Amino acid sequence: MNKRNWEFIIVKATILQAPNQITLKEVEIPVIGTGDLLIRMRAATVCGTDIRIFRGRKTLGVRYPSILGHEFAGEIVDTGGRREFSVGDRIGLCPAISCGQCYRCKRGAENLCEEGMNFGYEIDGGFAEFVRIPSKAVDSGNVRKLPANMTFGEAALVEPLSCVLNGQEKVNLGFADIVVIIGAGPIGLMHVLLARLRGAMKIIVSDPNQYRRDAAMRFGADVAIDPGTENVTARVKAETDGRGADVVLCAIGVPALARQATDMVAHGGRVSLFAGFSKGDVSEMDINAIHYSEITITGSFGLSRRNFDDAFDMVALGRLNVAPLITETFGLDEAPRAFEMAESGAALKVAIENV
Repeated sequence: MNKRNWEFIIVKATILQAPNQITLKEVEIPVIGTGDLLIRMRAATVCGTDIRIFRGRKTLGVRYPSILGHEFAGEIVDTGGRREFSVGDRIGLCPAISCGQCYRCKRGAENLCEEGMNFGYEIDGGFAEFVRIPSKAVDSGNVRKLPANMTFGEAALVEPLSCVLNGQEKVNLGFADIVVIIGAGPIGLMHVLLARLRGAMKIIVSDPNQYRRDAAMRFGADVAIDPGTENVTARVKAETDGRGADVVLCAIGVPALARQATDMVAHGGRVSLFAGFSKGDVSEMDINAIHYSEITITGSFGLSRRNFDDAFDMVALGRLNVAPLITETFGLDEAPRAFEMAESGAALKVAIENV
């Protein structure tokens, strides 16, 4: 479709004006250049990071005003002259565009690239009717066509699943491991699904929310613990004959839980500080336990295109069913309500649809 047909069209977008200020506004449709794609957003899911940005707890790379949303999928309405895509193609997107040239990228750590760009941060994201996909993202292989069996909602969830895959690879989670997942929100539940697929022998989840504990059991956990009524470390030791867990994944950004993770991990075990923490957060840890028990502690941030492709294929081939994670759906006009629902903890994954 000729780009001049899009001139002066007014569309809807969810604008982050400042911390705690998000509104639905009418804006001009994004202008694309040669090689860019213009897509109509069909489904975008709300991430915990979106909430942290909204509340001003995460500021790095954030612009005001801007359009949030890095978990989204859509339908191409303008190919920008590209021959490998057609109007009407359904696509998913890896939202992290690495530079490909820096020290980190050349050593296989493109998720840590400091020169790259990310949708929902440096580039306007998916909480809008239409989204511009820069040619750099297309040239780098960040765009995947959806197979017929893959919904837009499932495609939007590939990004968080990619991050979960990155985290589990960092701790080499695998066959016969006993795994503890602290937090049973959407990310914690994805950890449950993936840990089961990777052959974990026993999966223990801790979360104070009964609704989420019940969800964890439905998604494949073996044990769900309420930390408000039970000593989690003692229960984990009891469930593991006093040994502790081989892998502990912190899926909640609460500093005190880092210490709890090292208390419940086995000798030679691995701990992933997966969740994002607020700037300036610190945690007290038993460094003697880390030393004498040879505990490995690692962080996990974002995703690479390899993680995205692997996660995409898992969903496309039916190896992982992520669709049940979406429990609430809102229209674009209701985006502020969607944020409220996501923040409340009364839902698992909240989606915004543009139908």
